[in-house]
Amino acid sequence: MGSNCRLLPPPNPALATNPKFIFFTDFDGTITQQDSNDFMTDNLGFGPELRKRGNDDVLFGRRDFRDSFQEMLDSIHTPFDQCIETLLQNINLDPGFKDFYHWAKENNMPIVILSGGMEPVIRALLAHFLGKEEADSLQIVSNQVAVREGKQSVNEEGGWTITFHDDSGFGHDKSLAIRPYANLPADQRPVLFYAGDGVSDLSAAKETDLLFAKAGKDLITYCEKEGVPFRTFHDFTDILAVVKDIAAGKLTVKEAAVGRK
Repeated sequence: MGSNCRLLPPPNPALATNPKFIFFTDFDGTITQQDSNDFMTDNLGFGPELRKRGNDDVLFGRRDFRDSFQEMLDSIHTPFDQCIETLLQNINLDPGFKDFYHWAKENNMPIVILSGGMEPVIRALLAHFLGKEEADSLQIVSNQVAVREGKQSVNEEGGWTITFHDDSGFGHDKSLAIRPYANLPADQRPVLFYAGDGVSDLSAAKETDLLFAKAGKDLITYCEKEGVPFRTFHDFTDILAVVKDIAAGKLTVKEAAVGRK
């Protein structure tokens, strides 16, 4: 006999400690100084010219991010373990992120990484930058990696392919991870931040209370074109200073959204 009880939706993990603030962030080119996928495409794939053309097509609405990104990654035939090793040798952490991470941890502000990239790459880089224990503590919502059809292992030539998080044109629609928090009743809803830099962040740009957009990058172009409020940052030192002021009540999120600086 069937039950009449309704199944409750899974809890939002970032609410577990009852925080007043949640910080959502992109990974590539935001937490890191370089975009790992761009680096692989430029150096192991079809190169920067075709990649930049694809990014522009996405930015100006001529094609979906998902299709452009798949094309980029399909141009890389290097075994996956060698890709990881190459990235560990060439990708650097944002100079302010460690201090930001430790402040957030000490002040009960969960960091949720929403990435259009691939979780195994992100985990490997974070373990390298922060240590495995710290890396494992971070919530990551991202795409995955799978063995390509007809191959035996991701670690052979042409052996891997991306597995997208969802069926959207973004491949990973970051807004879907933010909205359950944004739609909470006012007395339960934390202040929501987001930091990003590029075309993979377009789905998240309008979803939080304050958007940090990286100086000189495509996300600023999109925000200005669409009239989305934002604040420019150069590295996480800038972000930490603003978030500290907001947490201390010295600044509101509306006052912080000053656009280009």
